[in-house]
Amino acid sequence: MSNETTSSTLSQLFVNITQEAIFTFQETSVMRPLVTTYPISGSGKTIEVPVYPTISASAVNEASDLSNTAVNPTSATITASEIGVMTTLTDLARDSASRNVGADIGKLFGEAIAKKVDTDLAGLLDDFASANDQGGAGTELTADLLFKAQAILRSANVPAPYYAVFHPKATFNLKKTLTQPAYTTSSSGYAISDIGNEALRNGYIGRIAGIDIFENANISIDAYDDSFGGVFHPQSIGLALKEDFKVETQRDASLRATEIVASITVGSGVLKDTYGVTVKVDTAL
Repeated sequence: MSNETTSSTLSQLFVNITQEAIFTFQETSVMRPLVTTYPISGSGKTIEVPVYPTISASAVNEASDLSNTAVNPTSATITASEIGVMTTLTDLARDSASRNVGADIGKLFGEAIAKKVDTDLAGLLDDFASANDQGGAGTELTADLLFKAQAILRSANVPAPYYAVFHPKATFNLKKTLTQPAYTTSSSGYAISDIGNEALRNGYIGRIAGIDIFENANISIDAYDDSFGGVFHPQSIGLALKEDFKVETQRDASLRATEIVASITVGSGVLKDTYGVTVKVDTAL
């Protein structure tokens, strides 16, 4: 019969949920690809990440012994915890829906957990070394601030790559500034930079001063319309991964429904606070 619900159709529903959830989670997460991930294997939910000191070399005379250099790393402890979301899909709702219920639920679950992981990671952008802090309350984001952050990291011998993450409302001023015409000696009289043209065409900036710039709406905005963004190296922030994103189902026959659960077990923390620069900027439009 055409209106029968078979084991194969139920199986396809849950395949749709899983595929859409994983795809959405991977595509929605902004911060996760920009930090360093450390899998937690075996028992336990805590990982100790070694943080090595900077070692200096010196000139040595021929046939002279080298003196011993102690390499005593410190460590950063990251503890993983569970993040999850659940819904109960009744048979009636499933069979009555005109849309692909599995794909819709998967998309919602992927977005929800990606947002939580991103929010936790973005919350660490104001935990870098305070001596490196740039910007301030009511300060507009400009290319000048990015150049300063780059100079600070390069002066500390922090290797590339550099990433910058800011709230979209913070990058508005940077885009506005970059897309304003500047005087030039060309026959046209005024011109917009290549980066400004890219912002005009596609709405994003791309790269300034060797810094790849990303926008993240999961950065919190305070009561004064300010937010914390940052410029950092991937090794500045660690993500401890005990169990990656997954989707499971459990049938509740008496309820004529199915519980759908998505979860991930992760933790995050700053590893090297000198490998990042906190930039506090205005987020009011």
